Amino acid sequence: MKDVIHLLPDAVANQIAAGEVIQRPASVIKELIENAVDAGAKTIQVLVVDAGRTSIQVIDDGKGMSETDARLAFERHATSKIRKADDLFALTTMGFRGEALPSIAAVSQVELRTKMAGSELGTYLTLSASKVETQEPVNCPVGSNFKVENLFFNVPARRKFLKTNATELNNILTAFERIVLVYPDINFTLHSNGQELLNLKSGSLRQRVADVFGKRFNQELLDVKVETAICKIMGFVGKPESARKKGAHDYFFVNGRFMKHAYFHKAVMQAFDRMVPAGMQVPYFIYFEVAPSDIDVNIHPTKTEIKFENEQAIWQILLAAVKDAIGKFCEIPQIDFDTEGRPDIPIFNHDEQVAPPKPSYNSSYNPFRQPQPVERPRKSVEGWEKLYEQLPKEAPQEMEAFVAEEKSPVHYQYKGRYIMTAVKSGLMIIDQNRADVRIRFERYLNQLNSQTINSQRVLFPEVVQFAPSDAVILEKILPELHVMGFELSDLGQYSYGIIAVPAGLDGLNYVQLVKDLVDDAVEKGKGDLQEIHSALALSLARHAAIPQGQILNNDEMENIVNELFACLNVNYTPDGKAILCILPQKEIEQLLG
Repeated sequence: MKDVIHLLPDAVANQIAAGEVIQRPASVIKELIENAVDAGAKTIQVLVVDAGRTSIQVIDDGKGMSETDARLAFERHATSKIRKADDLFALTTMGFRGEALPSIAAVSQVELRTKMAGSELGTYLTLSASKVETQEPVNCPVGSNFKVENLFFNVPARRKFLKTNATELNNILTAFERIVLVYPDINFTLHSNGQELLNLKSGSLRQRVADVFGKRFNQELLDVKVETAICKIMGFVGKPESARKKGAHDYFFVNGRFMKHAYFHKAVMQAFDRMVPAGMQVPYFIYFEVAPSDIDVNIHPTKTEIKFENEQAIWQILLAAVKDAIGKFCEIPQIDFDTEGRPDIPIFNHDEQVAPPKPSYNSSYNPFRQPQPVERPRKSVEGWEKLYEQLPKEAPQEMEAFVAEEKSPVHYQYKGRYIMTAVKSGLMIIDQNRADVRIRFERYLNQLNSQTINSQRVLFPEVVQFAPSDAVILEKILPELHVMGFELSDLGQYSYGIIAVPAGLDGLNYVQLVKDLVDDAVEKGKGDLQEIHSALALSLARHAAIPQGQILNNDEMENIVNELFACLNVNYTPDGKAILCILPQKEIEQLLG
């Protein structure tokens, strides 16, 4: 019997490794920028074409590589970061596995120009599908210049499953933000198709957050800082009024590395318990400094999942630090200058003699004496019979028909939330908010598909500002927003002026409404136009629907019931929540029997 086990060729092994490390263009940018940071770069430039499908270029002014190192860097498990297994528990660099460059070279065409300080010439290297095609000396500045072209050209299946350019560019911006928020002392620039998206100068950490997410966002942040023997925690959390249902910016970093940690997220949210409504999230940027020996980052190829040795203790420290930041914010007194219409409270004078008040009473008052009725003279109107002489003695037929008309069903409202009405099988209970969401969703969706939504101008235009990643999605859905009745004016720096909104949305917060529409498009809009329409229609319906607690009269409840039963789906909201239920007559009789 022949042997069946054999070693895979290096090219195949690199493609398998690339499947874990390089998932999309954003993964390439993340790995190349982290290498530039480890090389001590002070300026890093990123240029992408067609959201990374055509080309990705990362230029840094780090220490560069020698001719031998440039060639060896593309070999599997070749790294300058660690030398022995114990080094995994003393990591001070972003990369350490030696898998990134070989994985990138396995699924693309790579050009590298690199030069070390003190060298007269640098090295020019080209690779295609892990094979070195060219290596020659070149004149170039100190640092490294990586250019990755035709990503996944030899893996058609992986290239086929890439999303639209807008979605991939959004992923690139998300990965870019996770790095620039850790290194405020490095200058970063990002260009897409020749257009500058971000130009971040070195500065303080708070300034970097403001540069990425907008100056207005800076006003909503509270400082968090605590230092213990176990860890050091610093950063920012949002004020309670900055809470949002979706799209809240929540970032954890440990030793300069972005991480996801649901357990620590609960600690931050618990600090805001009873201060923000249920389901709302507060933005935060939390930075941990922990001894490298107390964490393990080598549990996932993307290095976003990290294990902590003292997880429970750090959870308690984080909770206390966030509560302390909130407490300091709440203790700040506020001066209220609005005193119009308020009583004038005199200042107390210790030297002034204050006379005690003298009570006054009616000595003749008898509570048992019954008051005498007062008769008012009535004015007599003469000749009032003449006013009714010409009226018919019998009611006209039209009046009789009106009187005989059957009255509309009577509905009852319970606690301003539920509409209760009698049906043949028992008692029907309708959630008024969910019913109105279903009604408005189908109405907005039909208007979107037929492009028949009317808009109305805003008297005072409002300004809404987005993060760069959200602005990319906004540009994608601007045509749909225009069809819905929104008119936005680009003010630059990812700021937009709201000039017009759909008719019938009076009293709503238009800035928050537009932000929620973009967040829903990010979450649910995956490139399909119908999905984007559904996400936008649902978000608009939620904002415009009748809120819980609003008192309705019988006619308003009748309209909701009639419009609900004219919908395509009577029982559930677009996101699957029950709208109504029926309490059967038999159960009512059993309860009262």
